[in-house]
Amino acid sequence: MTTLRQEVLFMAIFTAAVLTMPFWLEPLGASYPDLLQKFAIYGIFAIGFNILFGLTGYLSFGHAAFLGMGSYAAVWSFKLLTMNVIPAVIFAVVLSGIFAAAIGYVSLRRSGIYFSILTLAFAQMSYNLAYSVFTPITNGETGLQLSLRDPRILDRTLDEAAGIPFPEFFGTEMNGYAGFYFCAVLLIICFFISMRIFHSPFGMTLRAIKSNQSRMGYTGFNTRPYTLAAFVISGMYAGLAGALLAVTDPLAGAERMQWTASGEVVLMTILGGAGTLVGPVIGAGVIKYFENIFSAYHEARLHEIFSFMPEPLQNFFVTITAPFVGEGWFLTLGLIFMLIVTFLPGGLMEGARRLGGLVVRRKSQQEPDKLATAGVGAQDHG
Repeated sequence: MTTLRQEVLFMAIFTAAVLTMPFWLEPLGASYPDLLQKFAIYGIFAIGFNILFGLTGYLSFGHAAFLGMGSYAAVWSFKLLTMNVIPAVIFAVVLSGIFAAAIGYVSLRRSGIYFSILTLAFAQMSYNLAYSVFTPITNGETGLQLSLRDPRILDRTLDEAAGIPFPEFFGTEMNGYAGFYFCAVLLIICFFISMRIFHSPFGMTLRAIKSNQSRMGYTGFNTRPYTLAAFVISGMYAGLAGALLAVTDPLAGAERMQWTASGEVVLMTILGGAGTLVGPVIGAGVIKYFENIFSAYHEARLHEIFSFMPEPLQNFFVTITAPFVGEGWFLTLGLIFMLIVTFLPGGLMEGARRLGGLVVRRKSQQEPDKLATAGVGAQDHG
């Protein structure tokens, strides 16, 4: 059990790391606002997924449905009410929670692979409905966008806006670093809530369900309300992430509900370390970094990098490197994921723990040697 002092220290370190991301990510070429926003948004998405998968062991392949629901809800809030982001975020979280409660109530009647298939089916149904059936609400394949004809009742009551405005937080537009810091503050709040859940009796119950749900059922303990609560909370986190995607880029499309988005959050969580607090955030950052930075190395850029070599060597290295970057960055990501799953089943956090344990063991081995050396020196002196 962690103490209050440890939790406060951990939160302080996490908060400082998030708020200073523009500075310490600059050497990696990842300090521009759009990418920082993605780090924060998908960090929230992964934290929420980890509450379900990391604590209960229920693997959902349908969380993209809640991501898309959050985006649609936020854009409709902008169109109907106001460009202020607070109503949009609240509206998205509430609707996503209701949607998650409906899907979870049905899906949680099964467990294991059957639960995963059910969630995947619901997500694909949601995608198809958004793409081709509910086009008056979702605008189909074009996506839901802002327009000059939007009512924006609250905004027009206070002040008639000229042109299409941008989402704002009490006058501050949510683009650039302002958008990042808004997302970053929500990431810190979501992380704090997640930490409290992990260390609460509710979180301990979820861990017990993951450990042996059948045995808990034999004792007469009803696990359904707990798994449903975890599913709904996880869906609300996904809805918040979807809303923030619309806040930083006011557009909602059916592609956010595709199964690939659900698979991406699974990769993020497993890559960082399922069941750990900070692991999913790290996993989300690694994947988004590869997607936005590593994928930018096209063939011409590779020729520039290897330009110091003789031309035959330059062409050779470009030829063997090109399939792993640019459009082929998924191949590199797949290889990294395969290596981590094979050698670090607990994700990057397991690697960090092993490294920390190795350092501690070396220090503990050095201390007896120092004591022995000091003892011998004292005997010689005597």
